[in-house]
Amino acid sequence: MSEPLIDASRERILTLASETQFVPNGIVSRTILRTPMVRVVLFGFAEGQELTEHTSTQHALVEILSGACEFSLGGKKNLLKAGDFVHMPPHLAHAVKATEQFSMLLTLFKPATEPVGNP
Repeated sequence: MSEPLIDASRERILTLASETQFVPNGIVSRTILRTPMVRVVLFGFAEGQELTEHTSTQHALVEILSGACEFSLGGKKNLLKAGDFVHMPPHLAHAVKATEQFSMLLTLFKPATEPVGNP
């Protein structure tokens, strides 16, 4: 596994469009940042590539950066394009298929161990 592009102990500015990589007939994922509570991953999908239905034990945020895809959430298909933003709670079944070349930023964060809100 390669090192994250950002060292969590130091500041850094990245241009995501420049860091996104694409390969013919494939998916490229690059870890941008990793801490004990958060992981940020940049994906580049070739047209037609997909991640089959799966779940995660963590909260997830997805921002579509370029292109378009079909994003299934709990079995419901959604057509997403650049600028769209998705929140997925833990254990939600989801899948993604590139309807054209596209890129997305995935942020995974661990659920709080204690309820958030008023004490």
